[in-house]
Amino acid sequence: MKWIRILLFPIVPVYYCVTRIRNLLFDLKIKQSTKFDLPVICVGNLSVGGTGKTPMIEYLIRLLNDKYTLATLSRGYKRSTKGFQLASTSSSARTLGDEPYQFYNKFKNSISVAVDGDRVNGIKQLLKLQKKPQIILLDDAFQHRRVTAGFNILLTTFNNPYFKDIMLPTGDLREPKNGSKRADVIVVTKCPDTMSLEDKAAYRSAIAPLKHQHVFFSTITYAETIHSKSLHIALKTFNNFTLVTGIANASPLVSFLKHKGLDFDHLNYKDHYEFNDTDIALFKTKEKILTTEKDFMRLRKYKNLENKLFYLPITINIDAPDTFKMCLENYITKTL
Repeated sequence: MKWIRILLFPIVPVYYCVTRIRNLLFDLKIKQSTKFDLPVICVGNLSVGGTGKTPMIEYLIRLLNDKYTLATLSRGYKRSTKGFQLASTSSSARTLGDEPYQFYNKFKNSISVAVDGDRVNGIKQLLKLQKKPQIILLDDAFQHRRVTAGFNILLTTFNNPYFKDIMLPTGDLREPKNGSKRADVIVVTKCPDTMSLEDKAAYRSAIAPLKHQHVFFSTITYAETIHSKSLHIALKTFNNFTLVTGIANASPLVSFLKHKGLDFDHLNYKDHYEFNDTDIALFKTKEKILTTEKDFMRLRKYKNLENKLFYLPITINIDAPDTFKMCLENYITKTL
């Protein structure tokens, strides 16, 4: 498919102009953007594909949940429902989307989880709740400029940073690189554990942050325990299995499992893949299946996979967590 993207290069300037003009209209306040009287923290990226937005939202939840009443608001990609939906016991990955459903399953006792393609309406509905949130976390909303987020966290991956990329459809950028100027914090995600101070300095130089912008670097930590609906077992005891992934880039996970010396075959699907009956019939023939937490949200409903389906949780670590928290707290304290 790469050659098709190269052939589409003449469309790149058109896409650039359209997105640049759209942003300019918002910058000049010709297009309306709504600002709310509470802290609204946006997590997003300039690129298509996985930059680690879901782990970052979870990081923010864990960081702020003890002190504030939180709500997450997502679009609900590929869900079967329309409009505003508040997660409840009757919700599923199908009605919410896999990532919001993951938030709900992990944090349902302490936060509100909602989806709405219209983020303005979504926030208005959240503010009508009896347990009104003090802070709203917007998931994948950097380009959703109809809401003026008070604090923008821009993610870019170590292996494919936005400053080395070009616009769609040949590249992966959703909007021009200068969109990064809207960010308050830029996080380089999926960094190697061995990243040196010199590497970080080179990245900061390439990013060329504005005076008010902070740049951080994060790494992925994979759990040593895997989970099913009812079991928790040590990863090192789980061998000769099938890895099933429907995420943007499974390479880091594959590398981690190989480094652990585990034997497995890999069924790799596109991001947010909708598993069908043929896929499930294939999975039934497998003795043991390991998947990502996001994919588990879509597969857990199949009862014939219950005793063989496990997922591997991940978390992220930020290189200067105290400074990162201080940036958030300064904004929240000023806004509340």
